[in-house]
Amino acid sequence: MKLTLFIVLGLACVAYGQKVGTQTPEVHLSLSMENCESGSCTTESTKIVLDSNWRWTHVVDDYVNCYEGNTWSPEFCPDSVTCTENCAIDGVDDASWSGTYGVTTTGFELTLQFVTEGPYSTNIGSRVYLLADDNNYRVFYLKNREFIIDVDSSELPCGLNEAGAAYGVGYCDAQCPHDMKFIGGMANCDDWEPSDNDPNSGAGKMGICCFEMDIWEANSMAQSFTPHDCSITGYYPCEGIECGDNPDDRYSGVCDKDGCDWAAYRLNQKEFFGPGLTVDSSQPITLVTQFITSDGTDNGDLVEVRRIYIQNGVTIQNTQVDFDGITPYDSVSDDYCSEIKDFFGDVQAFAEKGGMKALGESLDRGHVLVMSLWDDHYSHMLWLDSNWPLDADPATPGIARGPCPIDSGVPSEVEAEYPDATVKFSNIKIGPIQSY
Repeated sequence: MKLTLFIVLGLACVAYGQKVGTQTPEVHLSLSMENCESGSCTTESTKIVLDSNWRWTHVVDDYVNCYEGNTWSPEFCPDSVTCTENCAIDGVDDASWSGTYGVTTTGFELTLQFVTEGPYSTNIGSRVYLLADDNNYRVFYLKNREFIIDVDSSELPCGLNEAGAAYGVGYCDAQCPHDMKFIGGMANCDDWEPSDNDPNSGAGKMGICCFEMDIWEANSMAQSFTPHDCSITGYYPCEGIECGDNPDDRYSGVCDKDGCDWAAYRLNQKEFFGPGLTVDSSQPITLVTQFITSDGTDNGDLVEVRRIYIQNGVTIQNTQVDFDGITPYDSVSDDYCSEIKDFFGDVQAFAEKGGMKALGESLDRGHVLVMSLWDDHYSHMLWLDSNWPLDADPATPGIARGPCPIDSGVPSEVEAEYPDATVKFSNIKIGPIQSY
């Protein structure tokens, strides 16, 4: 059975701007976390906010849509400036969280449902951010810290992943996405091209870039964690070659789209993660991610990102690279990234963009927690859980990334067959190294 869902728990920079509608009151769901940085743990009354891309976009002070399906209204959005003046994003009320978007919380736990049949449309997936309060994102400073979260992806058999913080605007990542409806407070409607295989999405002229630390990209069959560097700082709107969009320009952009991934299956450890394996994906998993510095202080350079798993009270150390002639690394470091990319024949983009030191400098500036569930209309998530690229020999090291078949992951099939698929994130915690 094939389920193309994708979970990403990432840390991405965020910025904001643009108009707020008044037709629906905004409600933020409570999702508490623990802060253990002082040596003892205290509960923070944090909340979640829905990403602006999922929100109703309409004419200011009216109920007329500015964006419908995967196209902008030519009447209200003939260009970015006019559209920004005419249009607003609206709130998400209590009923809409679960009834429209399939998102619920209780105490320390968040649940995201894949397909939700709402009163006006069918919603696919979701993306939410953690808030410190109703008007500010909860910013994490992770250097010389560890980030802990429980994840239950047992229901995901293969493949499935001027409004301000109060309205979930400002998403960015190292892929410099063009599908964001608003970038830097402006409508991204110029040169907008509706997707030919996604009825809800498209791509505009502008992309939006920033550093990205993927804590968890996974389903029940495969997983990875991946830092991505950029040559810029903060929230950076891009256009053309700077975005690195097409294959010829992929490595000419301002961000490292590949990142330096740690994926057990791709590293030839095919019995480490999955149902019934060493890390058993049929059960909840506690993820401990440590950001280790050169001198063990907050001021040192970042030199290592280390992963530890906990299940049923048992601590499981990360597995090692398992290729002849390759150092058996068990964490992400500059040496690991350099050696494994040479071995796989990958471009050394992570090192070229500054490596671990640059990532540490981004962590010093602060990142925001993003939790999402989505399917992949571009590559059907094969880059995560199958063979990728498809024209390469799967026997070549680095091509096999998971056990899923290469014809799996078609979004229309997944959405029809597994609408009730869910993922749960819970017990978010930040603290000193080895506080787990």
